[in-house]
Amino acid sequence: MDINKDWNIIRQHFNKSFKSNFHVSIASVDTNNNPTVTPIGSLFLNDNQTGFYFEKFPSKLPLCENLNKNICALGVNSNRWFWIKSLFKRKFPNPPAIKLYGKLDKKRKATKKELERLNRRMRATKGLKGNTYLWKNMEFVREVYFEKAEKNNLGKMTQ
Repeated sequence: MDINKDWNIIRQHFNKSFKSNFHVSIASVDTNNNPTVTPIGSLFLNDNQTGFYFEKFPSKLPLCENLNKNICALGVNSNRWFWIKSLFKRKFPNPPAIKLYGKLDKKRKATKKELERLNRRMRATKGLKGNTYLWKNMEFVREVYFEKAEKNNLGKMTQ
């Protein structure tokens, strides 16, 4: 995939992935040089090959800023009907999974616009107690710059 040319397709895919999973996975390397994966429910992609996530709960991912800023974000569309239709037709109409490779950048205070995007995404769970616990006091975001995109290859079904 061409990260510049296909960016809108990538953004749509990550939105669908979030809707079906409520998170994406971000892989990084820990202090012992071991791979580690963190589920992130607040990754937002901007319109310029960048993104951000709210950094309230991740504990290992922020440590990478000083060690190895490279990350890989994986978005999988797990929508049941998407998979059933694709399996029936023996072809995926869109990639079932996309990986984004990038680098972590600075942690900073979230802007009003970023907080509005988070609130809009979490609106469906607004009246639930867990919503308040998880997303009420989101203050800081971590910026991410993406350099490369790769769709998952599942043989003939993804050609």
